[in-house]
Amino acid sequence: METSDALGELVNLRDLGRQPTGSGVLTRTGVVYRSDAPFPGDRDPEGLPAWPPRVVIDLREAAETRSEHPLASVAQVHRVRLLEGLDKPDNEDGTVHELTALYKGMLEGAPKKLVEVFRFVLAADGPALVHCAAGKDRTGVVSAMLLSAAGVRQDAIVADYVRTDKNMLRVLQRLNELPELPPGVDEEMVAELMATPTQAIERVLEIFGSHPDAAAGWLSSHGATDDELNRWQEKFLDS
Repeated sequence: METSDALGELVNLRDLGRQPTGSGVLTRTGVVYRSDAPFPGDRDPEGLPAWPPRVVIDLREAAETRSEHPLASVAQVHRVRLLEGLDKPDNEDGTVHELTALYKGMLEGAPKKLVEVFRFVLAADGPALVHCAAGKDRTGVVSAMLLSAAGVRQDAIVADYVRTDKNMLRVLQRLNELPELPPGVDEEMVAELMATPTQAIERVLEIFGSHPDAAAGWLSSHGATDDELNRWQEKFLDS
């Protein structure tokens, strides 16, 4: 897909390092990045500890990934179809935000896939990049899981999530989905799905928080071992 020169780079990319835990320890830079989808011909990003990543976890569905991954020649690419096979979020009464229902559905319907993503990042010999299309919803849930499993404070996880909001216009431009809607399209609904509502990610953190040690406990309840969780904290946290 061709993009304008101004958009010829990842526009929702960031390092998950330097995030504070409850004990004051920070997450380590250069371990895991999150972003929107890379395109062929993208410029290398600046300001990261290392690029390209050694491992890429692509969370998009098959219909979104019809060609070889743009980073396949320089990184090991794992495709994890996070939404594949999930039931449609149950929100018929409209009492919760659409994204809140979607995120809850990922945790309930794809826990084994989320554990698989965790293990790919844990095993990476160098920076791991996690992305979907926009780097907002699927990537947002995974990022919250990885941060929470390392003991990062909830307010910091929410703050990282909402950083995407200011990037969404450029993300949509890169996806050739300019926000010019045809007649009859519900603008409020589209705006809701473009947004990064704190209640959506807070619901994810609430589910993690119902387990001992938050996402670490949630991962443990779905098959992650104590050794894996200890190694994750050793890898992701500054000593």
